[in-house]
Amino acid sequence: MVEKKKERCVLTSVIETELDILKRHIHVLKTLQKNQPMGIIKLSELTEYPQHMVRYSLRILEQDGLIEPSPHGAVITDKVSTTINLLKTTLNNISKVAEEIKKSID
Repeated sequence: MVEKKKERCVLTSVIETELDILKRHIHVLKTLQKNQPMGIIKLSELTEYPQHMVRYSLRILEQDGLIEPSPHGAVITDKVSTTINLLKTTLNNISKVAEEIKKSID
């Protein structure tokens, strides 16, 4: 299966890239939450992201205090549920702004 490259507008390419990265971080976090503890190789297999991308996501998640290392692999912290709620609120606000922008260009 050949994946087509997404067409992107210069005006929105940065936000699209950042949303792709956020989506990956969340996918890695949710996969880890269901299967913890887990290391990079297994997370890479389950998420189908290359190991270097998983490693970067784990670094970001650890910096945010959402995961921590253990002798058997990464585990989530109790900060996850609070952060998920904050993410939902933030994404709702982003959606509202996106709708306002869409209406302004119609």
